[in-house]
Amino acid sequence: MKITVLQQDIVWKNIPANLRHMGELLEKAPKSDIYLFPEMCSTGFCMQPQGIAEEPEGATVQRMCQWAVKYDAAIAGTVMTVDGGKYYNRMYFVTPDGVLGYYDKVHLFEYSGENLVYTPGEKRVIWEWRGIRIRPAICYDLRFPLFLHNDQGYDLLLISANFPESRILAWDTLVRARAIENQCYVAASNRVGVDEYGNYVGHSVVLSPYGEKLGGCRSKSQGSATGDIDQEMVEKMRKAFPLMQEKHVW
Repeated sequence: MKITVLQQDIVWKNIPANLRHMGELLEKAPKSDIYLFPEMCSTGFCMQPQGIAEEPEGATVQRMCQWAVKYDAAIAGTVMTVDGGKYYNRMYFVTPDGVLGYYDKVHLFEYSGENLVYTPGEKRVIWEWRGIRIRPAICYDLRFPLFLHNDQGYDLLLISANFPESRILAWDTLVRARAIENQCYVAASNRVGVDEYGNYVGHSVVLSPYGEKLGGCRSKSQGSATGDIDQEMVEKMRKAFPLMQEKHVW
């Protein structure tokens, strides 16, 4: 299986422009089984969702469904969503057969006031696609290792983010740590560009369960990076080095 992260410069609160950019990135990307966009890929990480947030079957999800069919692949990314009168930072996982599932961000970023606007998710989610078990996470979730602890429940961690340049060292360190400690592949998509909160330099990456870089995007530039997922290797690794079966000593 191939997984591709898409590194995008997001136009602030402009859904049509962002959908055009997303389509262009997909056109240029190599053939893959999963494509992952950054956090709030159609609007930017915005704390003013009124009048902008989309219904669950809004324009962005509809376009993701079209792309999934066109490329015979799964399309994932987070969308500013209004559902039942509440706002969510929601990652959708769309396949050629439609929306396989969604995940609402659990750890809202209080520093930006996200918790004052959006409703937190209440559950962990696992999806299965083409034989691979997938765990979604969104940006700030990355900082909570116990939340992402893998009791052999998933093979691939998808992380969609808006991590700023000022904290890019933390990003680089944490995505690698999550891969190594959970013995899983990590696909992490982060935006580039500028918004009212700061600068973004990307560092989108695909990592092996050993923390090795299988593919990475060029800093500060739009583009894509692809890595291969070897499920047989993961199973052999976990059998030879049963880290997650070890008893915890406190």
